Formats: sequence, C-alpha cells, structure tokens
Amino acid sequence: MSPDVTRTPLGPDLGRDPDLAAVAHVISAVRERQPLVHCITATVSMGIVADGLLAAGARPMMTETEAEAPVVTTVADALAINLGTLSTDAMKGIPATVAAAVRDGRRWVLDPTAIGLAPVRTPLARRLLDSRPVVVRGNASEVLALVGAGPGGRGADSLSAPAAAEEAARRVAERTGGAVAVSGAVDLVLDAGRLARVTRGTAMLTRVTGTGCLLGALTAACSVVAEDGFEAALAATVWMNVAGERAAERAAGPGSFRVELLDALDLVGKQVER
Repeated sequence: MSPDVTRTPLGPDLGRDPDLAAVAHVISAVRERQPLVHCITATVSMGIVADGLLAAGARPMMTETEAEAPVVTTVADALAINLGTLSTDAMKGIPATVAAAVRDGRRWVLDPTAIGLAPVRTPLARRLLDSRPVVVRGNASEVLALVGAGPGGRGADSLSAPAAAEEAARRVAERTGGAVAVSGAVDLVLDAGRLARVTRGTAMLTRVTGTGCLLGALTAACSVVAEDGFEAALAATVWMNVAGERAAERAAGPGSFRVELLDALDLVGKQVER
C-alpha cells in the first residue's frame, strides 16, 4: 500500500511540496497533451467544469443527447459521466455514450452524484459499473449506496465520512478493476492493491457548486496521461485540493473563491521540481 499523502505548508515555492512533486508528472502531461474530455455532467455545474478544465490545461466538450453524444465521444480523449441533475436526454444518452467509449478503448470516469433514494440514477449507476470505469469518484454516501450498503446522502451531501466507505470502495474497485476516489475531509484513493489518504484541501471547496463535478472531469483528463486509474485519481485529487488551499488563502468568500480556484488550477504545480 502506498504511503499517505499528508498536509504540508503551502508557501510561495511549490517545489517544496512533496505531495505535488509526487504527481507533478501527471499535471505536466495534462498541460502538454491538452486532452479533450467529453463531459456529461450536471446542468448546474457545466460552467465551472468547463472553465476548470480549461484552467487546468485540458479541453471540455459537452453533449448528452442519445443522437449525438455517442458519436461525439469518438473524437474525445476521455469521457466523464456525472449523474447530477439527470435529464431525460442524459438518461437515454449516457448508456450509449459509455458503450461507445468502451468499444473504442477510451477511459471513462463515473461520478454517481446524489444516488441512493433517487429511483432512476441509482440503478443506472449500478449498471454502469459493469462497463468498468477507470475511476469511480464520489462521496462516502454515494459509494456506500453503489453497493447497497447505505441509503445515500441528502442530495449531493454525504452523511458518512470517507473512512466508513473504505470497504464499499474496495468492493467497487474489485467489480470494475479500476480505482475509487472517495471525497471528504480526508480523501481516500484506492484500487485492488493500493490506498492513499489525502489530507489536503479546504472546506471552501464545499461552498461552491460543482467543485466535485469538476474533480470528476479533472480525473478523466488525468486518466488520459496517467499510468492507471489510481495514479489519475490521486493526481486529480491532490491538484484540486492544493488549488483549493491556494484559492482559500486569497479569497474573501465563496464568490471570490470560485475565481481564485480557476486561477489556482492554472498555477499549481508549475513550480514543482521534477
């Protein structure tokens, strides 16, 4: 099992941050490759997902209809599926789009937002696990709900801590053969043989709509250049959390934090020593 990723002071010289140094090659590769990520995501979060990917150096594309999404995804480098604010178009378009990605050997990420009590998205999320996403990213309540071990959270809010979902996350990883990232005060990233705990970030990330959706899309971008799902999920988690820390240092509140987060996604890691 890999060592934990622990908090270190965030000073002006990011080259002294060992957490960033561990994932710097993935961050650098995303900026060099500029992967095109097809995002079927929550309507409420489309803006921050698109802007965040661009700030990180990737490129977003968003189409969800059954008629177009499976075709459009053939030119993308990765696919991110988020079940938040699930529309009728997305409900029909997601299975066909995932099937197209799997057919072409394209890596894809599942974010089972707000599953549990929801009667449509919950069975859909469970069925999609059979299409073997490279990463499943969600909060603890969502991961527990995936394996029928909990009722889900309150909407997108988790009622459980990430540690409570560790066994459920392992069950999901065994089923998909990929990695699982569980977000919370201490993030978990694991696959069949590795586990990392990421104790970075800021509570301000929970006060802006769509930061979790953005993390899922960023994970998809990282999956294009990473060795595997675990490396992609860990890189995206550290990248987002460190960006959040940097943004929180400069922000006066949630509104300015959103702007500072986009700037930080662009800047974080550019001074990491390799």
